[in-house]
Amino acid sequence: MPGHTDNSIVIDASLTRIWHMTNDVTSWPRLFGEYADAEILRTDGDTVLFRLTKHPDENGKTWSWVSERTPDRSTWTVSARRVEPGPFEYMNIRWSYEQVDGGVRMRWVQDFAMKPTAPVDDATMTERINANTVHEMARIKRIIESARSATARLGRPVRSPA
Repeated sequence: MPGHTDNSIVIDASLTRIWHMTNDVTSWPRLFGEYADAEILRTDGDTVLFRLTKHPDENGKTWSWVSERTPDRSTWTVSARRVEPGPFEYMNIRWSYEQVDGGVRMRWVQDFAMKPTAPVDDATMTERINANTVHEMARIKRIIESARSATARLGRPVRSPA
């Protein structure tokens, strides 16, 4: 049975700020803890083709692959897929953003299947992706909310001493 994950988090910031920060692929090495580099290979309209490189794993191996993503601001969704799937037969990801009480719900739905030659099966990869997604979403939430708080502090008028 193919792998499927569905994770979300509510971020206390504006929809526009979250959209811009999470769709700026070149900033992903700062936004995501797992990426060492994000290189834009080509843009075609709203579609971005890019290479992601992870930090070396516990064995010193660096993983890299090419993906593409197409944001649609009219629906606040992003469709993405791995172009170089590596150990995956396929990997498709849908991001969505929805205004809710307390902020914006950012949701990632991933559908994939592992190749028969992959070192793990679909169930194991599902567990890994679910664990990692929770960690990365929490990191993104902290970064975006911290940026919002810093902006708010900088925007406040400074009182002169009386």
